Amino acid sequence: MIKKTLLFIAIAVAVILGYATTKPDTFSVQRHVSIAAPPQKIAALINDFRQWPNWSPWEKLDPDMRRSYGGPASGQGASYAWQGDEKVGVGRMEILEAADSGRTVIKLDFLKPYESHNTTTFELASEGEQTRVSWTMTGPSPYVSKVMTVFVSMDRMIGKDFEKGLANLKTAAEQP
Repeated sequence: MIKKTLLFIAIAVAVILGYATTKPDTFSVQRHVSIAAPPQKIAALINDFRQWPNWSPWEKLDPDMRRSYGGPASGQGASYAWQGDEKVGVGRMEILEAADSGRTVIKLDFLKPYESHNTTTFELASEGEQTRVSWTMTGPSPYVSKVMTVFVSMDRMIGKDFEKGLANLKTAAEQP
């Protein structure tokens, strides 16, 4: 009986590990929201990391998180580093590209609890009185991540945070 159970477990693990190899080498998570504010107002909240506590879904997870800022106050070259508890870890962001009313590209490096290097992009598009904001994160999916996504997708893990962040961004941008 024990041998059959161990054999079943070994086969199940082999199937999971084999299935993980079929997963894509990259991931992408994207969410959208329409905001009743001009693109320039929204871009100012995105392109200045000092504004992120007003809307980022991760800023309030660790009240004792240490933050540091570098480069210009906003726009291309601005950087933001954080050190926090196990909920937020340690990481750094740097704006690689910034437009007052269109597109912001951010290099996002997580250092702890696990290391990953991703790209985050915000696209802003005017739609009459509204601005459509798209928030996308892309990055490599190493084998360990592929195994993890057999059980839960990156979209499910991160998507809810993006939705919360975009709702917060909408609230902040729509204030007079």
